[in-house]
Amino acid sequence: MTIWRGKDPLILASQSRARRMLLANAGIAFDAVPADIDERSVQEKSGLSAPGEIAGLLAREKALFVSSKNPGRYVVGADQTLALGTRLFSKPGGRAQAAEQLRLLAGHTHELHSAVAAARDGKIVFSDVGVAGMTMRRLDGSEIEAYLDQAGQAVTTSVGAYQLEGLGVHLFERIEGDHFTILGLPLLPLLAFLRGEGQLNV
Repeated sequence: MTIWRGKDPLILASQSRARRMLLANAGIAFDAVPADIDERSVQEKSGLSAPGEIAGLLAREKALFVSSKNPGRYVVGADQTLALGTRLFSKPGGRAQAAEQLRLLAGHTHELHSAVAAARDGKIVFSDVGVAGMTMRRLDGSEIEAYLDQAGQAVTTSVGAYQLEGLGVHLFERIEGDHFTILGLPLLPLLAFLRGEGQLNV
C-alpha cells in the first residue's frame, strides 16, 4: 500500500538499507538511485568543517546530481556525519579501524548530524538537518572484540562501526534525539514537506 500521490515515484538518491526501510514503512513509493559523487572531494572543495554543514552540503549535492538526470521527479538526498567534539569520523575500512573507532567513542557522547534535501528539476526545494546525542557505554578491549565478532562485516558499512537498529544498540547507555535522525533520514520534516507539496494522501 502506498500513500504517494505523484505520477512517478519519489527517487531516493541512496542505497542505504535503513533509509529505504524508513520510506517503505512510511508507505512512500520510491525508486532507489545512488548518487555517483565523490563525497570526500566535494567536502574538501567546500572548505566546510562543521559536521552539520557538511552533512547538509552532501545531501544537497546527492539530490542535485540525481535530479539533473530525472526531470520532473522529486529526488531526496541524505547524508550523516559523526562527530566526537571537533573530530569527524568516516566509515571504518576494516575490523581494525572499527575497533579503533569504538575505543575512541566508548564512554563518551558523540553527535550524529543527519541531513535531508529534496530537489526537483535541478533545484533544491527543501532541506533540513537533525542532530542526535549518542552516549556510548564504557567498553574494554574484550567487549569490543566480542561485539565485532557478533556484528561481522556490518561494522564497516556505518560510520562509528554500529547500526542502532541492530546489534549496535548494545553499545549505548543513553540516546537523545529523534529516532529517524539517528537512522540517517530526518523523516518527519521530509514528510511535512511532501505533504505541503500535495504528494501524500495523509
